[in-house]
Amino acid sequence: MMLEKMDTVISDTELEKYYSENQGSFMLTSNIVKGLFIKIPAETPNVLKIKSLARSSKQEDLQELEILCYQFADKFDDFNEEWITLDRISVELPEEINNQESFLRRTTFYETADSDYLYLLTIRDYRLRSTLAPIEYVKEDIKRMIWNIRRIEFIQSLENGIYNDALKNNIFMIYNNQK
Repeated sequence: MMLEKMDTVISDTELEKYYSENQGSFMLTSNIVKGLFIKIPAETPNVLKIKSLARSSKQEDLQELEILCYQFADKFDDFNEEWITLDRISVELPEEINNQESFLRRTTFYETADSDYLYLLTIRDYRLRSTLAPIEYVKEDIKRMIWNIRRIEFIQSLENGIYNDALKNNIFMIYNNQK
């Protein structure tokens, strides 16, 4: 019933306004990245081709890379269009990234290996912790916040309406729980 009477549509303008007015609430707590992650067996054929394609930003190269990765890769993560935490990728690597901020500032392509696999990470974009999160990264959070504000306002309006109706029609009951 509440959803039927409450406005649940949130426009992009409203999202952007809330974001710009509340930027302090949207500081990153983790480093985030856009890019590619590939885990391929060490003996994979065409490794040089895969590395070359992974570094490319051409759409046709990325499509070719995807085809090769579906054939050979144990893991292929294309997050060029969405932000993810670097921690989510670093758990896949055989060695820890000690200083993520420094790593992100100096790295666009990272390659490491263990005895079984080759790991490739292409970083197209990044944002560091304690900086303002991109709006697309926090968009769903903002929608929930706006929706929650509306829900609270709706409930308060409903309570006030009930109270005012009771006051107007003189239908009050006062309970005294004291003994």
